[in-house]
Amino acid sequence: MRKIKNFPQIDGDLGWFETTSNRFEPIGERLKKDIKVDIVIIGGGFSGISAAARLSQNHPDLKIALVEALRIGEGTSGRNAGFLIDLPHNLDTAVPDLQRDKKIYELNSFGINLLQEAVEEYGIECSWQKAGKYMAAHETSNIKGLDTFEARLKPCGFAFERLKGLELEKRLGSSYYQEAIYTSGCVLANPAALIRGYAKILENKVCIFEQSPIISIQYGSPHILHTQGGSVEAPIVLLALDSHLEEFGVIAHRQVPVFTYASLTEPLTPQELETHFKGISPYGLTSAHPAGSTLRLTPEGRIFIRNVLDFIPDMKSNPHQLQKVYQCHRNSFEARFPALKYKRFDFTWGGMICVTLNRQAIFEKLENGVYVIGGSNGVGVVKGTYLGYYIAELISGKSSENLDFILKNNRAGMMPPDPFRSVGAKIRLWYEQRNAAGDI
Repeated sequence: MRKIKNFPQIDGDLGWFETTSNRFEPIGERLKKDIKVDIVIIGGGFSGISAAARLSQNHPDLKIALVEALRIGEGTSGRNAGFLIDLPHNLDTAVPDLQRDKKIYELNSFGINLLQEAVEEYGIECSWQKAGKYMAAHETSNIKGLDTFEARLKPCGFAFERLKGLELEKRLGSSYYQEAIYTSGCVLANPAALIRGYAKILENKVCIFEQSPIISIQYGSPHILHTQGGSVEAPIVLLALDSHLEEFGVIAHRQVPVFTYASLTEPLTPQELETHFKGISPYGLTSAHPAGSTLRLTPEGRIFIRNVLDFIPDMKSNPHQLQKVYQCHRNSFEARFPALKYKRFDFTWGGMICVTLNRQAIFEKLENGVYVIGGSNGVGVVKGTYLGYYIAELISGKSSENLDFILKNNRAGMMPPDPFRSVGAKIRLWYEQRNAAGDI
């Protein structure tokens, strides 16, 4: 039997979750009893929920359970920036590959469409908007990131705009950035509201258990997973855990949990929006440097900012770290919007990006009915959605061109063991943040 040592926790005030209208509606119950099911999914994020949705379609006669340690929407899937990216600046490959890039775009679009169908069919309120995405550079040294992105877009025939100067300022309400590339296919949403709505529609098809951390697992035939006061027994287990995957003892030295942080301002008043953002639609912006800030102007008139990268092996932040990050966010916010420096932050929180060495995810069938998904590499909303769908296809014994591509191109490489991994991660994060400079 393997005991779990590190558990998901709440890190700060979760802005997206706290501004979600359905946050007080329970989804399922706590697992305080012993149950037997055909398939159990551990992890209530986008990959887990998507897998549950597809499995329930493929096997309406099977009993499927999904177990989440926190409340749905409090984990990584509800803490990110809320970008549903069709054309990520990290296209899974360091070397350009035209056909692979097009296939990744196709899969990303498939993931977005899956979520859009759920939003439209069930009326999920999550501030869904096809707003597109800016990738922007403040530092001259980071404009090369835009050049690299453009060089990946052109051969594929993907449409984009290259913007600078006053034209860019009129789009953003800020003169901070020198240049940007705009692509139109990205969707923005409140990720906590989206994942809660996505889970809610499965309540009559899947046994969902919130606030039920797995404390131990006994692999066998069947597998037995224990919570405090309950257990679930199943012949098939899907571990859709991203950064916490290694806790379950089946994957090692394949990924690194990187902590990052976000803040969300109080809403701007109608007068402030008229003065500073007249004619500007809500938008999302990522940095041309991978360690730079992510920025959003939300439909509710709040400004979101995300930056700072930490390596924290136990995957838990503390109030001292959050206070340090808060000040960094203030500096970044005020540099971009000096006329709004009096606006307070209502929320500051932390969450994890699960990074792999070769940018590929973990997507595998292991021995004895164990399946795993991890290594989202910062694009987990869309990628997690389509990986969840296709791992359900794999569990169901189905085959397709897309599944074959995923199996071939999601083989996260090995990393050196600790302490080398930890030392290497800390050095790399320091180096990247130093080079990001004013783009943080």
